[in-house]
Amino acid sequence: MAKPKRRYICTECGGVSSRWQGQCPDCSEWNTLVEEAPETKFTAKHDLSSGGRALAFESLDAPTKPLDRRSTGLAEFDRALGGGLVPGCAILMGGEPGIGKSTLLLQAAAAIAKADGDVVYVSGEEATGQVRMRAKRLGLADAPLKLAAATSVRDILTTLGKGTPPDLLVVDSIQTMHSDMIDGAPGTVSQVRASAFELIRYAKETGTCLVLVGHVTKDGNIAGPRVLEHMVDAVMSFEGERSHQYRILRSLKNRFGAVDEIGVFAMEGHGLAEVSNPSSLFLSGREEPIAGSAVFPAMEGTRPVLVEIQALIVRLQSGATPRRAVVGWDSGRLAMLLAVLESRCGLSFSTAEVYLNVAGGYRLSDPAADLAVAAALVSALADKPLAADTIWLGEVSLSGEVRPVAHSSLRLREAAKLGFKSASGPVDGGQEVKKLRYTDVGGVASLVDRVMATA
Repeated sequence: MAKPKRRYICTECGGVSSRWQGQCPDCSEWNTLVEEAPETKFTAKHDLSSGGRALAFESLDAPTKPLDRRSTGLAEFDRALGGGLVPGCAILMGGEPGIGKSTLLLQAAAAIAKADGDVVYVSGEEATGQVRMRAKRLGLADAPLKLAAATSVRDILTTLGKGTPPDLLVVDSIQTMHSDMIDGAPGTVSQVRASAFELIRYAKETGTCLVLVGHVTKDGNIAGPRVLEHMVDAVMSFEGERSHQYRILRSLKNRFGAVDEIGVFAMEGHGLAEVSNPSSLFLSGREEPIAGSAVFPAMEGTRPVLVEIQALIVRLQSGATPRRAVVGWDSGRLAMLLAVLESRCGLSFSTAEVYLNVAGGYRLSDPAADLAVAAALVSALADKPLAADTIWLGEVSLSGEVRPVAHSSLRLREAAKLGFKSASGPVDGGQEVKKLRYTDVGGVASLVDRVMATA
């Protein structure tokens, strides 16, 4: 019998190599090649051109039964999913250890079980007694969900096959699952891929909603082979800082909804509480206007979220090397804005340290925040506070112009609803919003003049 050949799989890109090496030849990442155990059942070569069953093809306009979404019992969870759980869907949820993934799923599973749903919760990391302790602390001890502690995929599927398929199956986590069809320890590339495939196939055949919890690497990416994210229907990321109260559930991939919706939760003593108005969470503590503070209406899907951008300028002695520190924003974009302000407006930041922070631990990637960041920088440099009831929005180009942004009407309406009186943005970028005065800002030069003229 021929000796099986060894293969090494890259955990980042899925590339295959015949020998181990420090750097992946496909994606150039270091120390990502992992040996894959040979499959024991499908090693023989066969001719696949015959012996199978004929497939029945369908047309695109064939009548189909509509898929009714099931609510998770948490409105913020439903929003991130695009409206709820779709029958037969497979969801992969990742997040840092201790961020609250198991707590969120236990709350959602208990809510579905209380709504006459059949829910199975399989824990591969905790004993059933530990899960019951968490449920008791969350006030969910009376939820009629089925709980088990197991790591064998064969045992799980055999047990589920003896009864009616459940409405929801939660597996926490996929890195602890083991399939006896594959040689290797749980958590290896081949084991994670094989275990996930069997569970997803069960979900598709029976219409069960499957939620898989995934570990993350030190870089924040979901651990395991990248193909795992391709196999599932939705990839959710549960984000947040442990030192902050809030948590954000973000959709990175969703075959049944938008990928730019978020759900906001606050970690409290009795578990995760929904935050229906995130702006109030990120704008808390703004009693008096302070130099270097500007409010920006960010967009998360269809939801506008008002956040505070804080800037601090510290003058240094001549000869010292200034620092540039950014939290919650792109450091490269900050360098671009500083260059535009120096080149187009004559401001000098070369002898000062610049610190920029998005309050509350929020992370921004919207280019419409350029004007708010520029206003905060100029305000901190001039030591003159901006108006506390004003929001700033607009993208700044290299020429110093302020360009229009998307969804400006939604942003302005949210600001007016929260009590803001005025808004500053690009020319012709404002919409008629009651109780909100809009001021055009043609370029960063006019922004500097306006801030410097502030009493």
